[in-house]
Amino acid sequence: MSTSPTVFRLAERLDGVGFSDIVNVRNRIMELRAGGATVHQFEGGEPNVFTPDHIKEAMTRALSENKTRYAPSSGIAELRAAIADKLREKNLIPASQEDVIILNGGMQGLFGAFQLTINPNDEVLVFSPYWTPIKDLISHCQGRTVLVPTNEARRDGFAATLTRYSTAQTRAIYYNTPTNPSGVVFTRAEAEEVSRFAQERDLVVVADEAYEDLVYDGEHVSIASLDGMMERTITSYTLSKSYAMTGWRLGYAVATEPWMTGMRKTLLYSTNGVSTPTQWAALAAFTTPSDFLEKNRVAYLERRNLLLAGLNEVGLPCESPAGAFYAFPDVTRIHADSRKAADILLDRAQVATVPGIVFGEHGEGHLRFSFSTSLETIEAGLDSLRRNL
Repeated sequence: MSTSPTVFRLAERLDGVGFSDIVNVRNRIMELRAGGATVHQFEGGEPNVFTPDHIKEAMTRALSENKTRYAPSSGIAELRAAIADKLREKNLIPASQEDVIILNGGMQGLFGAFQLTINPNDEVLVFSPYWTPIKDLISHCQGRTVLVPTNEARRDGFAATLTRYSTAQTRAIYYNTPTNPSGVVFTRAEAEEVSRFAQERDLVVVADEAYEDLVYDGEHVSIASLDGMMERTITSYTLSKSYAMTGWRLGYAVATEPWMTGMRKTLLYSTNGVSTPTQWAALAAFTTPSDFLEKNRVAYLERRNLLLAGLNEVGLPCESPAGAFYAFPDVTRIHADSRKAADILLDRAQVATVPGIVFGEHGEGHLRFSFSTSLETIEAGLDSLRRNL
């Protein structure tokens, strides 16, 4: 049997694709717990509530009614129609049912969006700090990530800043609001600046609206709703954060042609569709009257305010996150190297966080604290920080 390096090697498209650093944090947590330590966990990105009962009940009904056969590869018609209604009414995106595709989580939407737009050596402008998988999704296409500092754009203007980082190879902009990890919510004026720039340069926009329902200050503006943007924007959504459905792996994307044909191909030749009973459960999420989204938002706002006050009190200055469920304090007084700062907090106070450098060079000097946890965990973690820092 040959063991030639020319045979036993990965395809070059995977050369720049890595794994999440958050796995290393979770391994350290398990080690500490195995030694009997209590760890206050702020590293996660998962809602701390359960999926609403009416969604779970819809899943049970779908199973009992034997709605378990293949669904149309783009998704069941009823669900796509309900989502199109939601997009028009809530996001102000002029979408029809044909512009919607059901996917296995928001990640599949982002994966497909880059696969269908990015060729080798194309550049994607990414506001930074950024959600870590984005660089790997672009690398998988053999494209190049160009980091655009969010603070610089907000200070100097988006058009001027994007111009500085653009080249003849620029193909797309990744636009995430509310943002992970910083909780920034781009304003309508900022969205309009990005929109004008994309149209002037004839760029595609890949919009990530995973946290659309978790906005505490300001408003959520879907960039595809702006004049001239629907046709050049691929927007990815997930039910994970809004409806506490992380394990259900359910999302959707909205786009016009030719992007929708490309998205259908990436879905068809990866998973060939989405679980049928899960889609019937999702239909209940969009069509059953419920105050779940607002109650959830208010609960996270309470957690945000508690964590923010505590971090500032212990000398970890933090701007107020306008959305999502993360705080991103400056921890340079502990250590300028965010990995070492995270280790220090974990060793001294048993507080688990994510190093800011994980989110790109512009995240260095910060740690990401998630407040998608219980009030008790936040209070206990802050108390430990007060005693041990």
